[in-house]
Amino acid sequence: MFGRITANDLKVKGISAIEESAEDNQGVVITVRGVEKYVILPIEEYNQLREMELEYAIRESRRDVEEGRYFAGSIEEHMNRVGNV
Repeated sequence: MFGRITANDLKVKGISAIEESAEDNQGVVITVRGVEKYVILPIEEYNQLREMELEYAIRESRRDVEEGRYFAGSIEEHMNRVGNV
């Protein structure tokens, strides 16, 4: 679950507003004029999300290679190809 604080609370209380809200939550959502705008996560959680994102990108790249969706050629050929896109 995510804690919630307003931008005004953050302005008034500073980092202590984040710490209070984060104590019993996985992260903190900061709202601006009632709209969810920012998310603050513990660094461990952020690193885990980044790792998952990178693993997904690797799987996607491997699938592209397996299905022949790649280009093999020289740098010049590649630059000409992407320059014409």
